[in-house]
Amino acid sequence: MRVDEFDFDLPEDRIALRPARPRDASRLLVVRPDSRPLLDDRSFTDLPQLLRSGDVVVFNDTRVLPAALEGVREREGQRARVSVTLLKRIDAMRWDGLARPAKRLRQGDRIRFGGEGRLCLLGTLDATVEGRGAGGEVRLRFDFHGSVLDEALEAVGAMPLPPYIASRRPTDDCDAQDYQTIFARQPGAVAAPTAGLHFTERIMKGLESRGISHCFMTLHVGAGTFQPVRADDTEDHQMHGEWGSISAQTADMLNAVR
Repeated sequence: MRVDEFDFDLPEDRIALRPARPRDASRLLVVRPDSRPLLDDRSFTDLPQLLRSGDVVVFNDTRVLPAALEGVREREGQRARVSVTLLKRIDAMRWDGLARPAKRLRQGDRIRFGGEGRLCLLGTLDATVEGRGAGGEVRLRFDFHGSVLDEALEAVGAMPLPPYIASRRPTDDCDAQDYQTIFARQPGAVAAPTAGLHFTERIMKGLESRGISHCFMTLHVGAGTFQPVRADDTEDHQMHGEWGSISAQTADMLNAVR
């Protein structure tokens, strides 16, 4: 299928740079293929009334990492600013990521992350570039490891925003809450599971009162969700892999549902 078949005009003033408040005040489009009207414009707070008793809602309990890092590359007295989005943890000290602009980096370079009020309490967070790929991929070895590295990343990192938002405003403290679901438990995502962001305690109680159950699985959303489709045909588009898991309890629960 040709990618240009999905093209449509979207006025800039219709692109929300902030979520609705409260988060369940967002709009909900209901599609009923066998009914009229086919499309029904509703509010997300209507969701419990749209589902049936005995239904099961599956939630993604991934937790978004503060994976967006801003730093300064230091090489032979020369300094250059770089941005890195962490993608995958390799071991206690090393991460794979995407760098912008990657052309400023080469193997052996040192990057110091932090500054501008976001310094780690343990000091600055430094890393060494172990390798760089043709598409901007980098492998970093941090000076900290394990739980100490996790604390440092929490201190100096920021929520990775979608490019259409990040290009129009900087990240701020509100993003740490806005881009995390209320049931986020398993750290590992580098982008928010956006469908789950609209759920609130009010919605959860509404589902329960209607006899609608829920269960959890984990899918760590990867940076591929931010990548544009550059191929002319969907058959030629290369997708990034993502890690997920589902428990036997969740599988049994879903298999028992009609």
